[in-house]
Amino acid sequence: MEQNFPFRLGFLGGGIMAEAIIRGIIEKKLVDPSAITVYDVVESRLQLFQKIGVGTCKDSFELLHSDVIVLAVKPDVVPEALRSVKDGWKPEKHLLVSICAGVALATLESHLVSKSRVIRVMPNTPCLVGEAAVAFSCGSFATEDDQIVVEKVFSSVGLAQRVPEKLLDAVTGVSGSGPAYVYMFIEALADGGVLNGLPRDVSLSLATQTVLGAAKMVATGNEHPAKLRNAVESPGGTTIHGTSTLEKHHFRNAVIQAVTAATSRAKELGGSK
Repeated sequence: MEQNFPFRLGFLGGGIMAEAIIRGIIEKKLVDPSAITVYDVVESRLQLFQKIGVGTCKDSFELLHSDVIVLAVKPDVVPEALRSVKDGWKPEKHLLVSICAGVALATLESHLVSKSRVIRVMPNTPCLVGEAAVAFSCGSFATEDDQIVVEKVFSSVGLAQRVPEKLLDAVTGVSGSGPAYVYMFIEALADGGVLNGLPRDVSLSLATQTVLGAAKMVATGNEHPAKLRNAVESPGGTTIHGTSTLEKHHFRNAVIQAVTAATSRAKELGGSK
């Protein structure tokens, strides 16, 4: 495969999100699997990556042959993870891209050598199907070229937008955790169909396509979601009866509070309330 990304990628952590990113960029042919190396403490995770042609290592220090190192561990083990590579870290060579929820750029920089280039990213799992919603913020020493690298990686698997770091916890609440909210809605919509007589497979297919189609209308048009909703709500019709019931049961407020709770938890995980 012709590789159009001239850097080697290392992943310090090989969990679900790392897997989604790796599978997504391989699917989009941005990076050859042989140019990716993953370190993880769980042997079964390494075996999974080996099966798709990705390199693995059992010592995180080996990742330092990579140019871009993605930090993909739980927030509470960030200090230990970065300590394991600090002695070989070279700011002129290495770019750290962190996908750890809640961990601030200043914290990441403090665990590496002086003037290290760091970018903090909040991706989500739909990068596995090329439909990610990603936001990122650049550290004090990250360059414009570093920003271009991150944009290229993540725009290959969806939408990538730069935002001020102070907004990244809110991004976590909206798009980082958002897929789970949407899955719950699809599940509930399908269950409603089953309750009213639809076969489960038919109801799930209809619910899934409905969400996909509605999202596409918002994404490709210039209309506010409320206006699109109003266009479906004919006077005295079925839809207005349905949406008024959602309002009665505080649907919108429940979603807003879910985003707020996830945002607050992201701040707690990063130790910055």
